[in-house]
Amino acid sequence: MTTTTIAPEPASPTTVRRRERAVPAPIPFGRIAGVELRKMFDTRSGFWLMASLVVLALAATAAITIFVDGDDLDYESFATAWGIPISVILPMIAVLAVTSEWSARSALTTFTLVPGRGRVIAAKALVTAVVGVVSIAVAAAVGALGYLGAAAVMDLDPVWNLSFGELARVTLVQEIGMFMGFMLGMVFRSSPGAIVAYFVYSLVLPTVSSALASTNTWWAEHANWFDLNWATMNLYSETTAKMWAQLGVASLIWLIIPTIIGLRLVLRSEVK
Repeated sequence: MTTTTIAPEPASPTTVRRRERAVPAPIPFGRIAGVELRKMFDTRSGFWLMASLVVLALAATAAITIFVDGDDLDYESFATAWGIPISVILPMIAVLAVTSEWSARSALTTFTLVPGRGRVIAAKALVTAVVGVVSIAVAAAVGALGYLGAAAVMDLDPVWNLSFGELARVTLVQEIGMFMGFMLGMVFRSSPGAIVAYFVYSLVLPTVSSALASTNTWWAEHANWFDLNWATMNLYSETTAKMWAQLGVASLIWLIIPTIIGLRLVLRSEVK
């Protein structure tokens, strides 16, 4: 008797169907900018820095009203008074806009939700510029109201001796200061380090430059090409083509090139 062995039929290949996973749309840039704007206000340091702009504008208005003689009282006096504290506070806001991600250790969350770090930095830069312009506008409005009140109390005719062009140049000066803080924030990625570096830049370096100009004729004649503080101060007066060129060269040295370096550091630094 012969036994016949029947081989089992080979199993038919099973077709594995993979569900196509939908690729989520990138987060809109407007939403990123909105989040960055909110982050400027929803911390205690950010809130009080912004609130201090209005408080200091009111204090400067009151001080000018009390201590300046009525014959010398004009709108330019108020603009000068509120411009000094704003020039200190706005760069600190720009510094914190960048360094808060690294100091609070939230950079990992931010760059996980938005892997393109460049988009986050661009949103921060846009918000910084907008906050600077709005802050100047609010301070100018507070100063104008204070000036009108002081003129009414002292029975004076208001003298509006600050033109739109002059106000625009003042705004540009403040924006340069803000982006200097923004650049230092990217370079150091640490709030204390960037703030100290900014005060060295804004207080120590001008003193050194002035001392050098008093002893060196060449530096006194050419400092505007290399000293961003000197080149920026020219914006408070009537500017010429040469002054704009000096501002451009000094900005390239002190602002644009360091910003490129800082951006590269932010894009390549390890997030912990």
